[in-house]
Formats: sequence, structure tokens, C-alpha cells
Amino acid sequence: MKKNRGLSSFLLAGLLLLAPGLDAATNPPPLPRGAAPKTGVQPPARGAASTNAVAARPGPQTNRPAVVPSSTGTNAAGRTNAAAAKPAAATNTWSGIIDSAKRFPSSPSFRPAVVLAIVAFLVVLLIFRALKSKAKPAEASGVSSKLAAKRARSQATIHACNVLEVGPQARQLWQFDVRGSRFVPGRHLTCLPAQPLPRGMIARDWRSLFYHKLNIAWVPPENVFLRVIHLPKSNLDETLSMVELQLEKLSPMPVTQVAWSVQVLPHVDAQLQTVVVTLASRETVEAFLGKLEGQGFLADRLEVPVLDQLQANTAPEDGAWIYPGAIGGNNSALVAWWTGGVLQNLDLLTLPTADQAAGLKEQLTQMAWAGEMEGWFTGTPDWHLVAGPAAADWEPALRAGLEQPLKLSAPLADRDLAALTARRSAQTEPRANLMPPEFTARYQQQFVDRLWMRGLMAAFAVYLVIVSVYGARVAYASYRTSGVENEVASLGQAYTNSIQLRDKYKVLKDRQDLKYAGLDCWSAVAERLPQDVTIESISFTDGRRLLLNGSAPTGMFQALLDFERDMKKAAVDGQLLFSPLGGENIQISAPSAGSSAVTWHLLLELQRSEVQ
Repeated sequence: MKKNRGLSSFLLAGLLLLAPGLDAATNPPPLPRGAAPKTGVQPPARGAASTNAVAARPGPQTNRPAVVPSSTGTNAAGRTNAAAAKPAAATNTWSGIIDSAKRFPSSPSFRPAVVLAIVAFLVVLLIFRALKSKAKPAEASGVSSKLAAKRARSQATIHACNVLEVGPQARQLWQFDVRGSRFVPGRHLTCLPAQPLPRGMIARDWRSLFYHKLNIAWVPPENVFLRVIHLPKSNLDETLSMVELQLEKLSPMPVTQVAWSVQVLPHVDAQLQTVVVTLASRETVEAFLGKLEGQGFLADRLEVPVLDQLQANTAPEDGAWIYPGAIGGNNSALVAWWTGGVLQNLDLLTLPTADQAAGLKEQLTQMAWAGEMEGWFTGTPDWHLVAGPAAADWEPALRAGLEQPLKLSAPLADRDLAALTARRSAQTEPRANLMPPEFTARYQQQFVDRLWMRGLMAAFAVYLVIVSVYGARVAYASYRTSGVENEVASLGQAYTNSIQLRDKYKVLKDRQDLKYAGLDCWSAVAERLPQDVTIESISFTDGRRLLLNGSAPTGMFQALLDFERDMKKAAVDGQLLFSPLGGENIQISAPSAGSSAVTWHLLLELQRSEVQ
């Protein structure tokens, strides 16, 4: 609702900005002002037209609206400069609102009002976001399975993966670019504890909306417990439910204090699946996440690299596979027991400080007896050691203690192991990892809030730039205006003198043009006047109009028309004396009672150019 109100405010502001260019339909156009006649000759009276137009009245022109005469004939009082009658109250109200809306953008308070409206909208939006974030409860298992499944289905495509290993001496960061089904190795950095991680690789900003990164952190292996169980083959939701039912039996800690995840491995029986359950203390996981947050790394998933080491062995031979250092430190090893191509159990093997051969033999013998009691191990196992140069102490101790052949295999390199972790994490649902759901929700909320704040700061910066540019333009326009005003003030006296000279020149020009105009007109009339036609009066007014009045016998109509045509064609020094389009046509009146002569009058206009 608040977002809609904010949008409405913006739309209203836009309409008000456009208001100056619009005219209300109730505003009548201004009436044209009639020009005062330039001659003393009045045109003949005409009959009243059958329209609603108001005839122009001589006299002073005012800005008062004209009043339409009443149809009752009592319009004597109406022919004044009084204002028109007021319309209805409702029309006045709406007209007042429209006029106020039109005048508001040009008022000094318009821009401050728009700025206050924008600021108020942003404040309300921030308050709404804050209340919305506080309304979410911070509980350990607050995200239900249905919501988690929905988020997993709508998970965006991953474009890059970052894998972080936090060691006691240094931290290693691998970046992989996802190109279809391939994970191409990118940058590899080794940072000391005092060095910050590169924010350009791990931080999430507005580009993460289009270029999605997946931050993965390796949990220290000494803080986790691994359990192997075999369950009926099913989807992930049912598998999680079955594991949750057995969690009290699998976990060495109370269920409420443990974080757990699952990793499904293939099984030779199509109806079964092998599930590796990873358990860790919730307090340890939260402390580890807090440490990562202090380094600027907001993890999306927490993984254990030994799972990828196990999954890399696609066709394992039956027997015991020993991984020194896979579960924390060079003095401990993870023992994976495989029988019939199926992972049966995971145990922890410790390298004793004294009598290493006897100590290793005793631990491995106890593991074998436990397997025989559970029914998944029979016979003599084959022994495999997956170790690099760093675990050279394990080979002689195992050979001496087992007194059996020992097969050596090279472990995966750290970069290849990180690539497998990135691939597995990108292809599985987010629920199948040690990351607590409330941390994921909090990181997402922080990311959204950070985007909002940066967006608002960017908008405010753009607003400041626009205001600065506008202020600079206003200052420049004011400077130019003041310069023009000063120039006009300095040219005022010269302009006045120029006007006076122009008027004097116009008077002198009119005097020169009219010096022989009367004689030329008289000469033209005398030369073209038909015989038996008499002129009773000649009026030469305003230096432009020649009015001839006279009489003629009754049968002289054509002669009078020819006289009019010849007068309009009269020329002096090759220039027409009278305007062909100016003046009026000759008017011939019928003879009066008892008279045989007709009267006529002709109005001609001199062909002259205006003096500019």
C-alpha cells in the first residue's frame, strides 16, 4: 500500500510539472482588440448581423471581459466595462482547483514540495523495510521444507563459484567460472591471516543480480562427525525425513545442538542408496561463520572436502581405504570400508606417538571386528593408502603393523578437490549442507538492504548533481540577464534618440510624399472624368484616402464604372497612384423624386509604402 501511495505521489508531481503547458477547457480565448480608424471617413453603416458576436465599440480598450447583450432589449446597463456575472458555485470550485494546480509549478514552493515528497517517500520506504526485516523470527529451523524446496526450484543459474579453505597458517581461495557443465579454474589466492580477502571476488553487489556467485567454505574436518547409513532410494525430502528420524541414534550430541547435512552416494542395489551424514556442533558452526563474516566472506554453503575425496573413487576395490589428514591433522586418518562396491562405514584412525605399528594394528583390528558383528565385513580386507608426501610417516607404520600388502594411491590435488566441491554444491539443493537456514536468510536480507541503501545513495548523488547543474545554469542565466539589463540601461538614451529621429523622418517623408499628392489626384480626376458627369465635392484626408462625390445623368452607369476602373489604373512616373485593392467600389444611388440625375461616390486609397 505504501509503495502504491509513493507511486501516486510521483505521478501527481509529474502531472503538476506538465500542467503549465495545458489550458483548461473553460478558459475563453482573449477577444481581439479593434484598431482605431486611421482616417476621418467612416464606412457606410451596415445592418446588424444575426450572430452572437459583440460589436466593437469606440473608446478606451480595457482588459475587462466583454458582456453579451441581453435578449430582452434592456442592454443599456450591460454596455459597460463591468465584469460578467459569476457562474455557479461548483464551477467556481473546480475552476479554482484547476487554476491553483496550474499556478503551483511556477510558484517558489513547487520544487521544495517535490523534494519533501521524495524524501518522505524514501523515509516511509526505509521504515517499511526495517519493520519487514524485524518481523522475521530468527529461529534455527524457521524455514520449512516446502519453502526451501520452492527456493531450490527457483534457484538462479550459477555463473561463478568461490571455494575458501581456512587453514591454521594461511587461507586459500579458488575461483571457478561456470561455463555450461564445465567448471573452469580461475584465480587462486593464498592469503595470510592478516591479509584481507579480495572483495572483488567474494563480495555481492548489484551485479550479483545478473552474475550469480556461490561462496563455499570448507569446514575444518576436525570439527565434524561422519556417519554412513543405507536407506531406501527416494527423493531428497523423504531422505531428509528418514535421516531426521535416526538423528538421535547417529548424533553424538543433542539433536537441538547439532547442524547436519547429507550426501547421497550410489548403491549397487537400485532400491537402496548410501547416505553419508555429516554432523557438527551448532556452536562450532556459528563460531566458524562469525569468523568468516569478520573476514568479509559471507558463505552460501558449508562443505566437507573429504566427501568429494570419497566420491572421486568411482570404482573402489573392496577393503579399507585410509586417507591421512582428511579428518584434521597429519596424525589422524579417515578409514572408509568398502564391500561389494558399497561404502559401509567411516572410522577415525589415530597415529600413536609410540609403537605406531602395534597401535595402528589394534585400531584396525577393532574396526574389522565391529564390521563382522554388524554383518557387512567378512574375510581379510585389502589395504589402500591414499596419501601424498606430507603423510610419509603412515606407510612404514602400516606395513609393519598390518604385515600385509599395502597399495598406494595419490590423493586429489587441492584445486581438483575444490573443483569437485564447487560442482557438487552448484548441482545440489541448498538444504544439503551444514549452513543454518537463519544465516542464509540474514545474509540475503543484508544483501537486499545493502542494495536499497546504495540505490538510495546513488539516487541522492544524482539528485545533488542535477541540482548543482541546475543551480549553475540559473546562476549563468542570471549573470547573462544582468549583463543584458545593464546593456539595455546603457543604450536607453541612444534608443530614445533613435525613436525621435525615426518619428521626425516619418513626418518629413509624409510631407514629401503628400507635397504633390493632391495635385496628382486632381490631375487624374480631371483627365478621366467622363463628359456630363459632375463632381460636387472632393475630400483628401489622412494623406491616404480620396473621396469623390458627384452626380450624373441616368444613362451614365457604364461610364461611371469605366471611370472607376481608369482611376485605379492611373499611374504617375510608372507607379500606380491608387491601390487596386484598397478603398471601396463606386456606389451609385437611384435618382430622387422629381430629378433625372443619379448621385455617386467613390473612395480611393493612395498607393503608399509605410515608413518603418
